[in-house]
Amino acid sequence: METLISPPPGFAPHARKSPLTAPWEPIFARESERALVLGLMAAEAHTNSRGFVHGGLITALADNAMGLSCGRVVGDAGFVTVNLAVDFLAAARIGQWLEFDTVFVRPGGTLCFAQAFVTADGEPCARANGVFRVVRKT
Repeated sequence: METLISPPPGFAPHARKSPLTAPWEPIFARESERALVLGLMAAEAHTNSRGFVHGGLITALADNAMGLSCGRVVGDAGFVTVNLAVDFLAAARIGQWLEFDTVFVRPGGTLCFAQAFVTADGEPCARANGVFRVVRKT
C-alpha cells in the first residue's frame, strides 16, 4: 500500500497489522524506549454519523498503543486487556492528526498498568487507563 499521507517527523508506517485495524490504514508509529506512539490522519472512514472520529476507533487504538508500550517495558511477553477506561474530552474531526501516546507504564509480574493520552492536532481529545495481564511466552 502506498502511503499518501506525510506523518509528523519520527513516524513511520506501523508494522504490526491486524484485521481490526486494517480498514483504518494507514496507521503510523513512533518508537521510544518505553512507548510505542500510534498516529493517523482522521478520514471519513474513521467517523460516526455526525462526522466526528468514532469513540470505538479511539478506544481500540488507545488499547493497542498501551498494550504495545507495556511490551516495550516488560519485554518478551504478550498482553491481554483486563480493564480499559476511556474519558472523551473533545471531538476529533476529519483532517486532524490523531496521536495515541502512552505516558505511563507500571509493570508487574502478573499485571501491567498504563495510561495514554490521545490528541487531535496536539489538543487533548481523550485519555485512557488500561490494565493488562502479562502472558509469558513459553
